Amino acid sequence: MVRFFPAFQLLVLIGFLSSRSESLRFDLQSGHTKCISEDIKQNAMTVGKYHVVNPNEGQPLTDERKLIVRVTSATGNTYHYSDKVESGQFGFVAAEAGDFMACFWAPDHQPQVTLSVDFDWRTGVAAKDWSNVAKKGSVEVMELELQKLFETANSIQEEMYYLREREEEMQDLNRSTNTKMAWLSLLSLFVCLSVVGLQIWHLKTFFEKKSSFDFSLLEQSDLFLSCKLS
Repeated sequence: MVRFFPAFQLLVLIGFLSSRSESLRFDLQSGHTKCISEDIKQNAMTVGKYHVVNPNEGQPLTDERKLIVRVTSATGNTYHYSDKVESGQFGFVAAEAGDFMACFWAPDHQPQVTLSVDFDWRTGVAAKDWSNVAKKGSVEVMELELQKLFETANSIQEEMYYLREREEEMQDLNRSTNTKMAWLSLLSLFVCLSVVGLQIWHLKTFFEKKSSFDFSLLEQSDLFLSCKLS
């Protein structure tokens, strides 16, 4: 049992590193937009919560302090949309992989007001509500920890497969880019050699014409001198 806990803690630590949790507070002025992106793999669970911080506790927020929120995928599909809300949440299983974008719009208002927004975005194992799992299943503490460990191991495995797929995509992109650059280099070399050839041909033609012109002038001057002497 002494050897089990260090390895257990290490796996839990790696699991929480592989899953992503982003909690932040940011300011947003009237008429402005702020977007936050998150790289999510396919079939991964993600949940998010947001709310506008009320500067006057105990009083309702006015309309100029409400938000328009939209969560979209890299292909433009909308997964969540809320209009003029002071708080909200979303949760879904990503049907596609890529950079998901959560955008917050503050309505235009004069004079401008500054909104403080708390936003918590979790993906992977961090997105699962383990407290509800414990309540519903009435499981023991160790059994719950083992279930967390199992979910963490699955998340690590899926993350490794996802990173391997991304690596293969990057390698294919690099090979394609290198091939295009090689063809571009050959084309540039051909153009340069063609320009050099045209310049050499132009200079050669120019000097040949100049030489024949100078020779004809010399013949005419000799003829003129001979006629004058005679």
